Amino acid sequence: MKRLAVILIIACLLLLGCGNPVTPASGQQDSEVTVTLPASMVELEDAEALTKEAREKGIKKVVINSDGSVTYKMSRSVHRQLMQELRQDFNEAVEDLKSGGDFPSIRDVKCNPDLTAITLVVEREAFENSLDVFAVFGLGFAAMHYQLFAGIKAENIKVTINLEDESTGELFQTIIYPDVLEEL
Repeated sequence: MKRLAVILIIACLLLLGCGNPVTPASGQQDSEVTVTLPASMVELEDAEALTKEAREKGIKKVVINSDGSVTYKMSRSVHRQLMQELRQDFNEAVEDLKSGGDFPSIRDVKCNPDLTAITLVVEREAFENSLDVFAVFGLGFAAMHYQLFAGIKAENIKVTINLEDESTGELFQTIIYPDVLEEL
């Protein structure tokens, strides 16, 4: 269960990434990137802390919009660094899923470069009789955050997670984010 908490925390932290901001080389032009996260993907418990943390990461401007969404403005180099860190965090979460003991039915995780398609190879019976489905939740949110920061508009975000039976290779379930969230 500790791994579940870690995955959910990683999904939340993906909003801002981690690490130091990257500054462009002297004389190199570095245009701005604008990313808007919808209110449904942002928890605004402390707007001041959110703004401060974003600025510490090199994000030039944070606007909390009247609809609850948040708009970030940053240089391309900061955005590029943030995208690398988001992908690295995602990859580390995947490795934890595959090697950790908290989700024992998960044998492998495969995904495409833009995180729109993810396949979890699982021991089906164990998966269906456990709480390992929470790993799907964490991966779905992390992939949606990655897509948002990649510039995909919120209404166009889609993450398809296929569950594959390790022994037969059969895809036995498909979960599509954010559609599945409407079903809850």
